[in-house]
Amino acid sequence: MSASRYFAYAVASASIVLSTTGCEWFSDFKRQPSLSTWEVRTAKDSLSPSRGSPQYSVPVTGSAVAGYQVSYAALPGTIDSMAPLVNPTRVSEASLVNGRKYFQINCSVCHGEKGMGDGPATKFGMPGINLIGDVTKARTDGYIFGMIRNGRGLMPPYNRIEEMDRWDVVNYVRGLQGLLGQVVPTGPLAAPGVTGDKVPGFSQSAPTRPAPFLKPGMEMTRPSPPLDSVASRQPSDTAISHQPSAVSRADSAPAGIKR
Repeated sequence: MSASRYFAYAVASASIVLSTTGCEWFSDFKRQPSLSTWEVRTAKDSLSPSRGSPQYSVPVTGSAVAGYQVSYAALPGTIDSMAPLVNPTRVSEASLVNGRKYFQINCSVCHGEKGMGDGPATKFGMPGINLIGDVTKARTDGYIFGMIRNGRGLMPPYNRIEEMDRWDVVNYVRGLQGLLGQVVPTGPLAAPGVTGDKVPGFSQSAPTRPAPFLKPGMEMTRPSPPLDSVASRQPSDTAISHQPSAVSRADSAPAGIKR
């Protein structure tokens, strides 16, 4: 048998085998492992979508001020417009411990461990901003919240501190200012390198954490947070005395908000 005839027989045999076994060489990526927009991961997990929420989405747990209500511009007027926001997190031991953790990691490098404006960065030319003076004491909780959210001047935005933790930082700053009627501990929670509950945990509202969705007819309930999580604390009826009165609905802009 000549080589050409042998090759022809081989091609014909291969064609018959492939046609009868259902093989498909060129699918043009029509069939591939993928998930549609709202497809669930497994049949048992019908409440978790397959992807995270878009950036600046309002968390299902609500937001004091959404990104579409107030921009993230580091402008005085923008931050002033958040001054009427009411602190929804009551002062508690858990709040102060969590606020201290975030303050010492993010804020003490400039403001100092006691908020006196003597942080390590001041040795390298950064101006020391005192947080326990009368000027800052007179600021509302909403204003401090806005400063952390947007930043201003030499201060960069610390929006990486999530909203529920941001209010804890505000409470801790009030403790440093001596406005809580108790002395708050200062300094790092632990030595460098210690992890666990001494450092921030996973994100609870960022776009990388998908928001749950419900089947029709199901009642909306908030997911149960981990034990001792700051997200489990409910707003207290006892508001801090230096707070002005303002609308606190999460789905509407408080009075004075710049849109």
